[in-house]
Formats: sequence, C-alpha cells, structure tokens
Amino acid sequence: MNTVHKNNVLLHPNSQGNNLNNWLNSYGGSGLEKALDAPEQIIELLKGAGLRGLGGSGFPAWKKWQFVAEQAANPDKYLICNGNEDEPGTFKDAYLLAHSPNQVIEGALISAVANGTNRIVFYINPEQKKSLESIRNAVEQWQNSELFQRVADYLGRPLSFRVMASSGHYIGGEETAAIESVEGKFPFPRGKPPYPAVSGVHGCPTLINNVETLSNIPHILRNGVQWFKDLGKGESSGTKIYCLSGDVFYPGVYELPMGIPLSELIFTHGGGMLLEKKLKAVFTGGASSTILTPKDLDVPLDFDSVRERGSSLGTGAMIVVSEGTGIVKRVTEYVNFYAHSSCGQCPPCKTGTFYISQLLNRIDTGQASNNDLDTLINLCKILPGSGRCHLLDGAINIVDSSLSHFVDEYKSSLKY
Repeated sequence: MNTVHKNNVLLHPNSQGNNLNNWLNSYGGSGLEKALDAPEQIIELLKGAGLRGLGGSGFPAWKKWQFVAEQAANPDKYLICNGNEDEPGTFKDAYLLAHSPNQVIEGALISAVANGTNRIVFYINPEQKKSLESIRNAVEQWQNSELFQRVADYLGRPLSFRVMASSGHYIGGEETAAIESVEGKFPFPRGKPPYPAVSGVHGCPTLINNVETLSNIPHILRNGVQWFKDLGKGESSGTKIYCLSGDVFYPGVYELPMGIPLSELIFTHGGGMLLEKKLKAVFTGGASSTILTPKDLDVPLDFDSVRERGSSLGTGAMIVVSEGTGIVKRVTEYVNFYAHSSCGQCPPCKTGTFYISQLLNRIDTGQASNNDLDTLINLCKILPGSGRCHLLDGAINIVDSSLSHFVDEYKSSLKY
C-alpha cells in the first residue's frame, strides 16, 4: 500500500507503532499533559481549530464534545472509538489502528478529560486482525501508565478501556447501531431522538468519534490552533486521509492537506490513470456517496466544496474509474453490497435495496425494459428518508448520481 509521509501528522513515519515508551519519548503525551493542565480550554481549542468529524459526516467535532460535556454522568459517560470501517474503498482507520494506535488512545483520554467519558470502547472491525492486535497491545501499556492513572484521578471515578470486535456488519458502523453492539445486542439502528449524547450506551451520555477524528486531537493540543489551521488549503483546516483506489498507478493511503484539488490527488500522488486511459468518473466518499466527473477535477477536496458540486467528501475514499468501465456494472456491484448489508429492521430499506438491486442487475445484463428503468427512477424518488439509518439513502445516492451523469449508459443497456 502506498503512503505519503512528507509533512504528515497522522501517518507520520516515526509514530513508533504500539510501543508506548517510544511514543512518549518522541512527541506523544504532551497533548494529554496540556489537557490535564487546562481541561476547560479543550473544547474551545477544537472549535478554534475547525476540526470536523472525519468518519464521513463532517459535523463540527467540538459540538459533539460539548453536547456530551454538558450532560451529567449517569453514572458513567461513554466514548466509542468507531473503527468498524466496512464500506468499499475505505481503509484509513485500519491503517491508523495498525500502525499508530497511541495517538488514537491519547485522543480518547483527552476526551475523558474534556467530557468526563470514563468508559472508553474501541470498536473495531473483526476482519482487521492487525488493528485489533495493535490496539490491544497499546491499551495494555496505557492502562499501566502514569498518565492513565492521572486521568482516572482527575475524573474521580473508575476509568476503563475495552477493546471489542464489532459485529462485522456494514450497518454496525452507524452510531446508534454501534451502541446496540456495545450493549451486546444485534446492531439495529435506533430512532432519534434521544440522541447518543443524551442517552446512549445503557442510557448514559455517549460520544461516538471516528478513529481519524480522535487521532487529530493530541496534535492540536500539542501544536495549537493556528498550526492546525495552516495545514489546510483555503478555508479548510488540518489534513485528510484520502483512500485512493481504482484505475490509478499508485493506489493507497494519502494524508494530504484538507482542500487539495481532486486533480492533484489523482495525477500527482496517484500517478495518473492506468494504461493512459482517460478519467471517466470518481466515486467520492466511498460507495455510498456520489459521482464526480472530469469537469470536477478542480474541486477542492473538503466537505463544503465537494458538497457544492452535488457530491460528498464522506470518508475521503476516492474510487477512480477510467473510460471503458461500465458505470452501470459498477453501481450494480455497490448496490448489491448494500442490499446484502441491510439489517432488515426497516421494510422500505430491506425491500427497497433488494428491488433496486434486482432492477440494476436486469439492466446491467441487458434483460431490462424501459418500464424497469422508470421503476428504478421512481423508487429513487419515493424511498429516501424511509429508513432509520443512512444505508438506504446511500444506495439511492449512488444510483441517482449515476443516472444524472450517465443515463445514456442505462438506456443503451435496455433490451426493449
């Protein structure tokens, strides 16, 4: 896997793996020290830095923290470090957990100081064996450290770490489904409200943060707000880990300034298109997002700029497709994944993804009619918002987007 190390923060080559002493002797621990020295300033620092949730939502991280900090412990508060990561094209969290777990753990402990989260759960995809082993080894070292005890003393109540394998289901990464899993149940998403910040694990206030989001926290506290803001391009702050895959010379994990142009990611860092083919499309933010085309190569890769193009940055996954690849076939593969991944709790999702999958397979294999295409389009109009989580909407997003850009491909695949 190709990685970029120049001027990196999260993918730093000297991150010292899961050896805590090496981490603390290099540049680790100082962010947590500053948190303990001035706990009342932590959330304001995150607000000033402009850190946003990097698991896909782009929601301001400080707001989530503040919601949880304002709640009374009842009797505990939970933090779930979400490393379920099961979406096609997304593999950044597995890399961070396997190669640099200490920054994730330090970020979690800073959350404990800022928000009073004394029950910390590392929720990891069971297929990521190396990630689970790495975080378990690192957690064991932290639990025997002076810094861990200092955080527990500050909280004044028991502080615990738990490393658990998630269900392995795609839907298990949805925040309320993760709560159900932590409680030992099947990961059915919950209705909202109440929101997790008010009533999450066992009814306690619960913060759910992505691995990449937590990894940034120690570096912001250590280096300051302006340092983090200066890492980004334009109005963006910090860096973003982009998962580049598909028809490029150098697929891999790239930590780059938030806001770099799409063209730079593909043609400078990714080495350009395989076999010198032309770019046809880019599935942004993983397979549940939308499509950008060659006219969007200038778009800055940040949450707001990508949204203005009718797409979504999501997790930062960029799946590149070259001319000669059938968009209908690729969309069909992704929707088949979502149909298989539906938990079955919401009938519109279970039946909707199934029928959309069936229609796409008919169109892709040349067995569909104009009526089938009309039915597909109508389903995409009536189904959004009818499920408890984003799975159904994600499947529809990618179909809708592909229809808006490549409807002629759909029509040319019809039998009659």
